[in-house]
Amino acid sequence: MLQAAGLKTGELPELWNLTEPGKIAAVHRAYIEAGSRVIYANTFGVNRFKSARCGHSPAELIHAAVRCAKSAAGDLPVKVALDVGPLGQLLEPLGTLRFEEAYDVFREIMAAGEEAGADLVVIETMSDLYEVKAAVLAAKEHTKLPVWVTMTFEQSGRTFVGTTVASMALTLTGLGVDALGFNCSLGPKELLPLVRELRRWTDRPLILKPNAGLPDPATGAYHITPDEFARELVPALDLGVYILGGCCGTTPEFIRALNDALPETVPDAPAVPLQSGVCSGTRAVAFGGVHVIGERINPTGKKRFQQALREGDMGYIVERGVEQQDAGAEILDVNVGLPGIDEVELLPRVVKALQGVTDLPLMLDSSDPKALEAALRVVSGKAIVNSVNGEQDVLDAVLPLCKKYGAAVVGLCMDRGGIPQTWRARVEIAERILSAALSYGIPKSDVLIDCLTLTVSAQQEQARETLRAVRCVTEELGLHTVLGVSNISFGLPAREQVTVSFLTQAMQAGLDLPIVNPNQRAVMDAVASFRVLSGEDVAAEGFIRRFADAAPAEASKPVASMSLADAIMRGLRDETAALTEKALETMGEMDVVNTLLIPALDRVGERYDKQEIFLPQLISAANAACEGFELIKRRIASRGGESVSKGRLVLATVHGDIHDIGKNIVRVVLENYGYTVIDLGRDVPAKEIVEAVRREHVKLVGLSALMTTTVVSMEETIRALREAGLDCRIMVGGAVLTPEYAAEIGADYYAKDARQSVEIARQVLG
Repeated sequence: MLQAAGLKTGELPELWNLTEPGKIAAVHRAYIEAGSRVIYANTFGVNRFKSARCGHSPAELIHAAVRCAKSAAGDLPVKVALDVGPLGQLLEPLGTLRFEEAYDVFREIMAAGEEAGADLVVIETMSDLYEVKAAVLAAKEHTKLPVWVTMTFEQSGRTFVGTTVASMALTLTGLGVDALGFNCSLGPKELLPLVRELRRWTDRPLILKPNAGLPDPATGAYHITPDEFARELVPALDLGVYILGGCCGTTPEFIRALNDALPETVPDAPAVPLQSGVCSGTRAVAFGGVHVIGERINPTGKKRFQQALREGDMGYIVERGVEQQDAGAEILDVNVGLPGIDEVELLPRVVKALQGVTDLPLMLDSSDPKALEAALRVVSGKAIVNSVNGEQDVLDAVLPLCKKYGAAVVGLCMDRGGIPQTWRARVEIAERILSAALSYGIPKSDVLIDCLTLTVSAQQEQARETLRAVRCVTEELGLHTVLGVSNISFGLPAREQVTVSFLTQAMQAGLDLPIVNPNQRAVMDAVASFRVLSGEDVAAEGFIRRFADAAPAEASKPVASMSLADAIMRGLRDETAALTEKALETMGEMDVVNTLLIPALDRVGERYDKQEIFLPQLISAANAACEGFELIKRRIASRGGESVSKGRLVLATVHGDIHDIGKNIVRVVLENYGYTVIDLGRDVPAKEIVEAVRREHVKLVGLSALMTTTVVSMEETIRALREAGLDCRIMVGGAVLTPEYAAEIGADYYAKDARQSVEIARQVLG
């Protein structure tokens, strides 16, 4: 609508808040007249990164935007939302933007929005749950405004970076957002199945703002009419969606049609049993059934692990996480407590390192509330906190943190008097912990109880007391239970035999979150067997898969024996570098590149194509491979040899388009395949691209455009490259492009994702 009013390609829409306030207000009025009761201020792209080039601060643009919206609303019952979009940069570990810096950028936006008079905050069009968390924390800690969040999902049921519906729901519900849902990317029909899934995981009001179908990249037109849009969106009311609207392509006519189609009486939300659980940014673990918590990231009795903590050896620590995931752990316990260690600094550092190589949810195990808060801030999803007992001062210190960050909490059945000797006394402490958690607003479903395991060699009768306590907490209190099972056999010979027997009895009593060493095959076999007998493993499919190809009594393969390909697949940088160095003892540099590094990345790419892994794992593997490439580059350079680069190419986001996340991901993956990338950045005029290609003598150019309005610039750039007579091939990519349209505008190749860009580079550059 702004372009129809004269906004030029490449011009910042938010600048019009100052230069053309009348035109901005006119757009708002058109939507209000069509029936909108919440209007989004023209602030979607305002942040210190994007607005730096326009000569105005984010606060200036935000204040002007809210003024425009407020003037359009007048005295009508219309709310003005501060519209907060993605920052345009990848957060760690996908990119280089630190979580703390992203939080600070969002803090500036949120504070300015409230000061300007916005009625609520809407964080929208997000694909990275980690970035959403930074924005939500900034909004809740620096404003008193309601917070709505909508993320952008693809037809796969995940966002661009792999976030699941369950992960989004668990994390954002825990953080206390006021409403959540979906916007952009798809039409109403395609989003309705995702709404059904979302309803299972949250009781918050749901939001649905679909596109008007999919755009034609040649014309920018969307294929759904206003009446079709309304007809397809109204059924969302029956799924409990109370906030409806439109995203790309939905002009005021769409909102008017939707408003006219809505019934006078809104149906009640369907009664759906809510599922609780924990998650990382890309994987959720639902409570219910047995789920293994890996115990190995813990310094107790482990001299090598203690050494790694003291030396800050993240490589060794993350390897313990990877090997446990490979062995079947579904949640990782993280404990870095050691005399002389600064847990406040180290615990969040370990959390970040683990999130770079594993997608498992985390359980934070610390008695230091400051360390817990530091770690809870940077957890990408919803964590478990394992540190409260029946002492009131401990409950008062830790439970508020669990409430603020939406974490589940493990309550230990002990108090100042130690561990009670009877099962009944332990259950009484569990009741006290539950009551305290509820008083702080933590839902019952997020309260887990550890009835505590004592060493059977010293207190034999306590095994029975623990099992009775587990059964009572499960059946009478209705809570999920955690148990450090391995403690039972301490000091005995053949410990594994006792551990497995006790684990089986505990699961029968109701234990569903055992803390064990998943590298012990007999332990994991016992879990697999129990899942069959309890009916959790339907048709014994998991059990059959586990034993179909397994060597008898063989433990999971330890990280120490892995191959270079394994290290790359798991994203282990230190291990990749060490194994590359070892390979160079018997092989030439380019042999290592061509027979080990590149084939390993190809296998990662194949898994990505099959959706067995997602973007975080792809980037992690590429970054690990980079360690091998860099080692080889340094070795060749030290003796004055030629570069190891497989070829050079230019990448750019075309003029008028300031969205370059996709282009940045392509750059990372290509560089880690050994190509040299000359990255011209975003919003690059065609003339600059032509000059760079001529100057650098490259044979391949990659052009990116995210918006339908900037594919025109892409076409103009391709024409300019052809008219300049440059001997280069051109690949294009972006959310709005299709293979057909890429060919129509003169591109040689269409790259649907970073993986395909590598195949194109191979064809052109070798």
